[in-house]
Amino acid sequence: MELIEQIWTGSGLYLMTGGQAIMLLVCLALLYLGIVKKFEPLLLVTIGFGGLLANIPGAGIADPGGLLYYAYEIGIKSGAFPLIIFMGVGALTDFGPLLANPRTLFLGAAAQFGIFATLLGALGMTELGWMDFSLREAAAIGIIGGADGPTAIYVAGQLAPNLLGAIAVAAYSYMALVPLIQPPIMRALTSEKERKIEMVQLREVSKAERVIFPLMLLLLVGLLLPTAAPLLGMLAFGNLMRECGVVERLSNTTQNALINIVTIFLGLAVGSKLSAEQFLVVDTLGILVLGMVAFGIGTASGVLMGKLLNRLSSTPINPLIGAAGVSAVPMAARVANRVGLEANTHNILLMHAMGPNVAGVIGSAVAAGIMIMFTS
Repeated sequence: MELIEQIWTGSGLYLMTGGQAIMLLVCLALLYLGIVKKFEPLLLVTIGFGGLLANIPGAGIADPGGLLYYAYEIGIKSGAFPLIIFMGVGALTDFGPLLANPRTLFLGAAAQFGIFATLLGALGMTELGWMDFSLREAAAIGIIGGADGPTAIYVAGQLAPNLLGAIAVAAYSYMALVPLIQPPIMRALTSEKERKIEMVQLREVSKAERVIFPLMLLLLVGLLLPTAAPLLGMLAFGNLMRECGVVERLSNTTQNALINIVTIFLGLAVGSKLSAEQFLVVDTLGILVLGMVAFGIGTASGVLMGKLLNRLSSTPINPLIGAAGVSAVPMAARVANRVGLEANTHNILLMHAMGPNVAGVIGSAVAAGIMIMFTS
């Protein structure tokens, strides 16, 4: 009997708290969305499974000395994983649609309004006494509005390490849930006629333009705003490897093996912060609410800017591509394309939407640099 009692008191079922049970259900829901609904499985499967590991009582894998603890400390807290991810995104992303249609820069810029709306929201909640966020913490929370996980992690590590876990979870959760959050906002702000707009074929972009652009991007932004140089520098380096044509082995490794390995450990490390004691607290829930509102504002701002450009431009612009101005690459562009196809089965918006999507990545990195510069 003593042996049975010892086994029972040492089991996870005996040690489990109500909070851990809730978080296990949340993580299973994330896995369901990733595996069954196929909502960004690369993110939700790794984050959800990391959360399961972190909430199994007595496992200790996310505690000091555990694998996920070191993945978080070495990769996320140091800022290494976000920068490597940015290099991989640069290597995977074609900047051609942005270069072929520079007007989409305005769409990417407009969608970053969510970042500053979140900053003001966090400060407002502090002023009202609902939360207690400093300016640096509010700035770190604000980056969630760009739906850019790597940038959010990088800024949080610089400005508010104490909130890094909650911010990472919020940013990556909203990145993964783009297909759920964006379409209702896009449909609400556009008419059927606007959603049916077909855009003209993009011009061919020369190799010289493709090679020069990442170099110009780094030098112009880096020299004017040095705090944005680490993120934009890695993005530009990855894209330069893709476009220069002389380092294909490095480009292929960055696009495949390297970014995949980092994604695995980044997802598991972010998931490790879904533990009940860290997640089910007022500040974390406040950050999640602010992030949701800010992401909605960013999406709406991009769509409204798309409507404005469509009226001012001589060539038609489908306002749906404005929603791709948030930094979730390429998820937001795929969502814009899908909503466009629902209205017009001949309306292929994917490449057009990649312009504002790339502009959004650049915009969020610039916004991050501004936040770091003015709050440090």
